[in-house]
Amino acid sequence: MALRRGGRGKTALAVVSTVLCIILLALAGVVVIDVIAYKQNIRIVESKEYIGSPLTPVMEDGVYTFYTDREFKVLQLTDVHIGGGAFSVGKDRKAFDAVEALIKRVKPDLVIVTGDIVYPVPFQSGTIDNRRETELFVSLMDSLGVYYAVCFGNHDTEDYSLYRRDDLYNIYRSSKYCLIDRAEGVDDINYAINVKNSAGLITQTFYMMDTHSYVAGFIDDYDGLHQNQIDWYKAEVNRMNNLNKAIDENAPVVKSLVFIHIPLREYETAWKEYSANGYKDTENVTYYYGKAKEKDEEVCCSVPEDNFFETALELGSTQGIFCGHDHVNFWSLEYKGIRLTYGMSIDHLAYFGIENEHEQRGGTIITISTEGEMTIEQTRLKQ
Repeated sequence: MALRRGGRGKTALAVVSTVLCIILLALAGVVVIDVIAYKQNIRIVESKEYIGSPLTPVMEDGVYTFYTDREFKVLQLTDVHIGGGAFSVGKDRKAFDAVEALIKRVKPDLVIVTGDIVYPVPFQSGTIDNRRETELFVSLMDSLGVYYAVCFGNHDTEDYSLYRRDDLYNIYRSSKYCLIDRAEGVDDINYAINVKNSAGLITQTFYMMDTHSYVAGFIDDYDGLHQNQIDWYKAEVNRMNNLNKAIDENAPVVKSLVFIHIPLREYETAWKEYSANGYKDTENVTYYYGKAKEKDEEVCCSVPEDNFFETALELGSTQGIFCGHDHVNFWSLEYKGIRLTYGMSIDHLAYFGIENEHEQRGGTIITISTEGEMTIEQTRLKQ
């Protein structure tokens, strides 16, 4: 019996050893493919044709500032979802090509990307290295030579990914064309960008604000804006007003737009009110365009309550709020006087089968007039 038990033990050991060897060889294979994929992606993004930005910003009043006496054009992109690993090479290339094609078509003065630029989810991308994924996007935008600003999304820094927001912030700061900045004493990365006319008056302020990731852990409810961010926003709106009044004491409130990743709770409130009224306008809601194609028309909004929207109404500065996050929602409503808009997404990777859906894929063009008024239109990748 002892011999037979020993034989079975040796057989079991051999089986376990064989399985471990197969696993190790598979992992080694993934690593090798991952390195090859990264080098291939780098060659792709660095080969993109240089386009260049029409305007060059300067640092003034503590924020990046563009000067122009003509219309100012912003291209909002969102949810690019660069995998950057062994499993996502083909889909990454489609994402790079989409970003390039939209920028060449629109020729914006500024690109604003509202989060989830990278996607370090290993079973889909093949890596948890969100630094390397971010470097790919920076290389892409530097090759195109277009000034851009970014907000962070929940996927940019997952709890299990290798790098935190501060790490990615430093990568973006190293980019020649990225205008990312951070306000001191405020949660994570929040900053403003101004557009001024030749008289020195601010015609528009863009606020990039971080809606964080999850309330607790990576499987819980979505977070949102925190009170110290709302306080910062209020102080900045008042500061911009004072800068203009120092030039013209009769200057009106400075108009502004806010860019975030996770939609505010008011997105859900507005859509439910609109849909409950038979998809017709209400006293509070005016429909402009688009569809809600998430399951059951869901809005995956921030769970914690905040008073940001009420603060924006009170200050009377912000005309519109732009978000991403829900990849197949691409609608725009006005709610109580503030335009709430989903950007069209780039994603080819995160939603299963989404690479075969095209209606939602593209960018959002925001044109600012010389008086600070805005118009919004969609531009689909496949027109």
